[in-house]
Amino acid sequence: MTSPALDLSAVLPPPRLAQLARDWLAEDVPQFDPAGACVGSREVTATLLCKSPGSVLAGTPFFAAVFAELGCRVEWLFPEGASLGSEQVTQVARVRGPARCVLLGERSALNALARASGIATRCRHLLDITSTAGWKGTLAGTRKTTPGFRIVEKYAMLVGGVATHRSDLSGMVMLKDNHVWACGSVTRAVRDARAVCGFSSKIEVECGSEEEGREAALAGADIVMLDNFKPQALHAAARSLKQQFPLLLIEASGGVTPDSLPQFLSPTVDVISLGCITQGCPVVDFSLKVPRPPGAGPSAPRDGLLPHTNGATSPGDRGSSPSNDIITTLSSPMSRRDFAF
Repeated sequence: MTSPALDLSAVLPPPRLAQLARDWLAEDVPQFDPAGACVGSREVTATLLCKSPGSVLAGTPFFAAVFAELGCRVEWLFPEGASLGSEQVTQVARVRGPARCVLLGERSALNALARASGIATRCRHLLDITSTAGWKGTLAGTRKTTPGFRIVEKYAMLVGGVATHRSDLSGMVMLKDNHVWACGSVTRAVRDARAVCGFSSKIEVECGSEEEGREAALAGADIVMLDNFKPQALHAAARSLKQQFPLLLIEASGGVTPDSLPQFLSPTVDVISLGCITQGCPVVDFSLKVPRPPGAGPSAPRDGLLPHTNGATSPGDRGSSPSNDIITTLSSPMSRRDFAF
């Protein structure tokens, strides 16, 4: 698990962040933004709200990059990686800028933040399971990521405290069953891969049996993945391989879920990779809201949704801020209808 003081956003190259933001905005508004003409360029302050209690905040650099492209400013009330507590609605940040720009960037920014926070939250939950069990190994993600969104999802793993595993095919050599079958044998596959990658890359072999794991280790593999093993068979194979190859890393993978994870924990299993970190992972419920003018009810004109002032308040002045009015309204039975976009 990474140090709380480590600035993980420093791993993200600024040009890559800016390019992602431009691509997302181009996807969402490839031509005109007719709604932008309705709201204009008057300065507004929108409040970012989290409505998923107990979530981990992740993805703030991507959220901020979208609004930076639009000339807006983001003020965070929580740091990256923070637990957002147990409140039903939590103020997380404020976004200031021209109304049309704030609303133009809303969906792209929320998509990245919701996805990253959902992954980080699941990672934190998985780590709590292993910590309770006293396991000293490493949890890792996989390459089962959303096309075009991998950097967001891998970054979220870091925020959540798990290892990213390899980020792409160039990061480490992994010889899966298809590679072995196409090549002819585990031994030949490892030999040929080593001839290409040299000393600078580790080689991992996906193995469906203890015998394949032994062949991979004898051929010079650095890591053996015991794939789709039942827990009892996994522990027996890992123990046997560790006795013969003490420096060999053993990874377990395949079919591991948050519910079944405790069954796979063992002193002889070094790494457990889980596709469920990204696949089927719930997102965190965020929304970005511009405050309604005082006294405006559900029947107010549509242009009355925008404030008559910029709504700027200091972080400590939550009692009188427009964003506090949003919290009050969201708690009412009419909350969903009041704030539908």
